[in-house]
Amino acid sequence: MQGRSAPNWPRRIGLAAVIVLAVPVVLIVALVLLMRPSRDVVARVPSPDGRVDAVLIETNGGATTSFGYEVHLAKHGSGRLGPRVASLYGAVRSEHAYGVDLQWQSADSLFVCFMRARSAAIEHPAVEFDHRLVHTAFREGVVDSTAPGGMLDKESERR
Repeated sequence: MQGRSAPNWPRRIGLAAVIVLAVPVVLIVALVLLMRPSRDVVARVPSPDGRVDAVLIETNGGATTSFGYEVHLAKHGSGRLGPRVASLYGAVRSEHAYGVDLQWQSADSLFVCFMRARSAAIEHPAVEFDHRLVHTAFREGVVDSTAPGGMLDKESERR
């Protein structure tokens, strides 16, 4: 038995087992990452005094879900979002257009306008932000007949 080395098959079986176990794990991680809902800033509307922006984020969970919307406050021009003041699901602006419209009534009063929504919640009707008390309210039943059909277009529609 001199000159004979140990058999190589245990090493090959171990490598095959690692590959067989690793491939499904990599596929599962890739699917989880691909299936995360998208979150896009679709509108940024400055307050009349230009100090605060109302920021609208559209979420999309995929083909079997409707669009979700979050309304945040942010310091004007800042990439950092402040408090979420409202959230909606399945909101539409007309019979053919998803989304909501953000309208400042004054420097401290924001209206979230939409025709209808499956669900809608004002999370902070009044919140201290940038040294002022900002009030947020819904205006349901508002039809935006000028809104183009489909989903909101990442910030380009409101600029």
